Amino acid sequence: MLRCYVLIDLKIGKLTHQDLGQMQMYVHYYDRELKDQDDGPTVGLILCEDKKEAVVKYTLPKGKQRIFASRYKLYLPTEKELRRELEREKRYLAT
Repeated sequence: MLRCYVLIDLKIGKLTHQDLGQMQMYVHYYDRELKDQDDGPTVGLILCEDKKEAVVKYTLPKGKQRIFASRYKLYLPTEKELRRELEREKRYLAT
């Protein structure tokens, strides 16, 4: 069983390097002040309306990334869209 803190931030609008820096500060705080020795590293998740890969790539450290940014949608996908996305992910993971 994996036990860790997961911090989630919902942003309205574009993702900025300040948003990532803020999440990074929260992740470090939880790791240093709140997590137990048995806990895994804290994970940060930022859900935003729009993100640019370059902002994520150059703001966060390379390597052991524990902060993730992803776009959210304002509607639930259809069953067909979910199946298509699962197939796309399977092909991606197979390469």
